[in-house]
Amino acid sequence: MDNRIADLRKSYEKAELDEHAAAPLPLQQFETWLQQAIDGQLPEPNAMTLATVGADGRPSTRVVLIKGLDARGLVWYTNFNSRKGQELAANPMAALQFHWVELERVVRIEGRVERVADAEADAYYASRPLDSRIGAWASPQSQVIGGRGVLVAQAARYAAQFALSPPRPPHWGGFRLVPDRWEFWQGRKSRLHDRLRYRLDGDTWVRERLAP
Repeated sequence: MDNRIADLRKSYEKAELDEHAAAPLPLQQFETWLQQAIDGQLPEPNAMTLATVGADGRPSTRVVLIKGLDARGLVWYTNFNSRKGQELAANPMAALQFHWVELERVVRIEGRVERVADAEADAYYASRPLDSRIGAWASPQSQVIGGRGVLVAQAARYAAQFALSPPRPPHWGGFRLVPDRWEFWQGRKSRLHDRLRYRLDGDTWVRERLAP
């Protein structure tokens, strides 16, 4: 690879993040930034990196999509038998990260993870396009398969079995990360970036500036 990769750099100068102007609660600050990402028509503003740790201590990451947000936490949906599902079953602690490149912003969130209620998962599953609902049955997520033909055959099988009304698979549902720590990063000139951390101390959110 061309060694000029070491010379790639950018000056971040689009905005600032002042602790005195930031929202007193992290959820409020996040909702403001997420809405700005949506309003700015950024590509997939709801994409977030999910980090989990396996029983062997090996961390892993993948990109998932946030599908719910309220005072209880952030929700995404997946196959419980996938690698992330199995890791969360064994160690229900995780981290999320949003990276809105065009806004020069990053949000990091940490906390414990719980499954969403069946009724909530059922409602979301029913709202998905039919192909996606069939796909939840067809894909043995994270397992080794012989080729794409396996997925195509499985999709055809379940489409024939369920027609227009597939039920939610028992191995598929939602997770909710309940935050106890948030960090908001705004790129700034000369690498003197703004970093605000919100950490939960009892029932109170403590807001602090961190050195970049």
